[in-house]
Amino acid sequence: MKYFVLAGEASGDKQAALLCEALFRHDPSAEITGWGGEAMSDLGVKVTRHYRELAYMGFSEVVKHLPDILRNFKKCKAEILQLAPDALILVDYPGFNLRMAKWAHKHQIPVYYYISPQLWAWHTSRVHGIKKAVRKVYVILPFEKDFYRQYGMEVMYIGHPLAVDISKSGDFNYAPAQKRIGLLPGSRRHEVERILPEMAGLIRLMPDYSFIVAAVPHLPVTLYEHFLSGISNVEIVIADMKKVLRTSEAAIVTSGTATLETALLGVPQIVVYKGSPISYRIAKRLIKVRFISLVNLIMDRLLVPELIQADCNPVKMKEELTRILNPEVSGTMRETYHQLSGLLTSGGGAEAAATDIISDLRNTNYGKI
Repeated sequence: MKYFVLAGEASGDKQAALLCEALFRHDPSAEITGWGGEAMSDLGVKVTRHYRELAYMGFSEVVKHLPDILRNFKKCKAEILQLAPDALILVDYPGFNLRMAKWAHKHQIPVYYYISPQLWAWHTSRVHGIKKAVRKVYVILPFEKDFYRQYGMEVMYIGHPLAVDISKSGDFNYAPAQKRIGLLPGSRRHEVERILPEMAGLIRLMPDYSFIVAAVPHLPVTLYEHFLSGISNVEIVIADMKKVLRTSEAAIVTSGTATLETALLGVPQIVVYKGSPISYRIAKRLIKVRFISLVNLIMDRLLVPELIQADCNPVKMKEELTRILNPEVSGTMRETYHQLSGLLTSGGGAEAAATDIISDLRNTNYGKI
């Protein structure tokens, strides 16, 4: 069968790659085309547009790049019509994908939402659009199943694919170097531009520590070097976040899926985020959840510290870092990480989603294998 997979950012690319790998395994004739990144293309997916051309986050950023976004919609629709896939698989990225779901439904293309958008955090009204346009939603957080079921939707809890993958590979271990701190400033350019300067300030405050920065391959290394210029106790590692985390005593992580991966690898962490002032003020009015970290949301308590907006500064980072490096605090954090891993490895992951999609297409005669 032919599949078109839409992943609009780095975390989605990783998640989509796990699903595509399972689709290839269970459907030997699978032809997968999509928008994504290196993780997908390395598996043999024909990636026709990289997520770096799509990753706009925040209200002001979206407005600024609106012409590009509209061109992307037009291009994506044309590609899908030309391919005529048996299924369109959407991976998170709601601002773009929810519109594509509605369009694909009108063109009678079966739509599956793999890793549902976090509508429970805001825009709960959008769930009605998903119910109408999407055949089935695959959720990765325990509380999402009940959220969608209350709207009478077809939903399947698969656990978190990253958790399942790490559990199978035995990666829930790390060998940190003492006084070595990992820094993850995000995967989007505007995140790096706002957060890395604050992290650079922290490095200067802690000359007795060594720091290692996780750089993403789709951003130029010169961007990182610009903010870290003149600092000697820092190293930049490109495209190897796991190496950064495994060798760090603790980490400071920009809010997103990386916070969950950090927890699943057993690394004590501080979660940070800093957006544009306008985006932050609007988001603060709309967001309906208590925490920004997935770890805290799933465990329903403040396990890992969160430093948001004005609190995302070198002094606060140093204070929290000193606190979580205390053996008692870091030990409690790691114990709770194991509980988190147990919650997120109970649904079968990407393997379960792939087999379900293939089965659904067979049973409804949408596709032919």
